[in-house]
Amino acid sequence: MSRKLLLILFLSGFSIIRAQSVYEFLDLDLSPRAAALAGSFVASNDDPNVLFYNPAGTYFLNGRQISFSFLKHLKDINSAGLVFSDEIESVGRLSAGISYINYGNFQRADEFGNKTGEFGAGDVALMAAYSNELDKNLSYGASVKFIYSGIDEYSSTAAAVDLGLLYAIPEERWSFGFSILNAGAQITTYNGTKEDLPLDFRLGFSKELLHLPLKFFFSFNHLNSESEKITDRFKKFTFGGELRLSRILKLRFGYDNEKRSDLKIGSSAGLAGFNLGLGAIIEQYLFDYAFSSLGSIGTLHRIGITTEF
Repeated sequence: MSRKLLLILFLSGFSIIRAQSVYEFLDLDLSPRAAALAGSFVASNDDPNVLFYNPAGTYFLNGRQISFSFLKHLKDINSAGLVFSDEIESVGRLSAGISYINYGNFQRADEFGNKTGEFGAGDVALMAAYSNELDKNLSYGASVKFIYSGIDEYSSTAAAVDLGLLYAIPEERWSFGFSILNAGAQITTYNGTKEDLPLDFRLGFSKELLHLPLKFFFSFNHLNSESEKITDRFKKFTFGGELRLSRILKLRFGYDNEKRSDLKIGSSAGLAGFNLGLGAIIEQYLFDYAFSSLGSIGTLHRIGITTEF
């Protein structure tokens, strides 16, 4: 089996194991910062890319912000994301985002193996979100998204909402977040096959240490997933850390327990589930890079830029 096909199976979310759907690309970490922290972003409140994890976190952003991310997969599979967020006085904060993945070109053949050309495949999700204050230091957020998936001349569409809450304790540098992601349904199907969206309940926190330049992130993911024992749901956790090396440079690391388990081959998983990243502030721009291991399948590289204007 080719490495490219293995990666596509990975991106589809191991649907046989997790009994979910073609829309698993919604679980991808596009932001280099979020990916370096293994996706432990449900309690983030200082990055516009929190839109993909918890729309309530966008309320604490300052000014007008925009962020672009690019993810280089194996072979010719690539993905990108764009987020824009702005506060409207007396209304609240409005945000918009797009995530896109292109799986490259494939060889088309007839039933006799004769090559007849090529075809492409890709997925895209468009998002619009609103967030505001529910109480002191407590925000809420909601986003709506339209999802399109296409393979050659075939396609499927869906609609979903994300809902979230975030509570911050600024004086103690704590944040707590909860979100429900991808609650929705298909609009049109692939050849009449009805599939569910990858519904995901997340709960986590972030904590910036008082006497060390380190911020810690933790998240329980897929808390709604079916498991033989309820305690198994808590095995799908991620955590990460962001160490401030200087005024302009940050080092990040993260660990994804679920990915490490899913990518284990025999008794070995290599570096699967481990992530590293760097962030550099140059004038008003934040440049980010992240490295993620998929074990024997390969590695992923992400770059991004974020600015406030």
